Amino acid sequence: MNPFTKQISIRWADIDPNFHVRHSVYYDFGAQHRIEILENSGLTLQLMQEQNFGPVVFREECVFKREIRFADEISISTKISKMKPDASRWTIEHLLLNQQGKTCAIITVDGAWIDTKLRKLKTELPQIALDVLKSFPKSDDFIEM
Repeated sequence: MNPFTKQISIRWADIDPNFHVRHSVYYDFGAQHRIEILENSGLTLQLMQEQNFGPVVFREECVFKREIRFADEISISTKISKMKPDASRWTIEHLLLNQQGKTCAIITVDGAWIDTKLRKLKTELPQIALDVLKSFPKSDDFIEM
């Protein structure tokens, strides 16, 4: 799978009193992008609901490098940097770049899959989830956990 990259539209509601994107919006950008990637890969929310599983986040961290302001043109790209061979646990990195190609933020998310009926971690994934995660773009320093 080629790296999944898209342009982000900065909304007026994303801006804080300092006239730059407020910190919590970065996490929303990452979450939205992850779900869009899964949806576009065939691992839809409807399918996950039917098969009673979904992603769960253990840790989410954002390193802020540069301000993002209302008129900035920003892109987000997403790759897996760590994953167990069975895709039961993973680390995903989102890179937010400005139009000059400079890094504005790096979001790192550690997660796994939950059985939405049993409310326990899922270790055996449906084949489509395994296929999608294994075909996900990998970071240059990808590590198999």
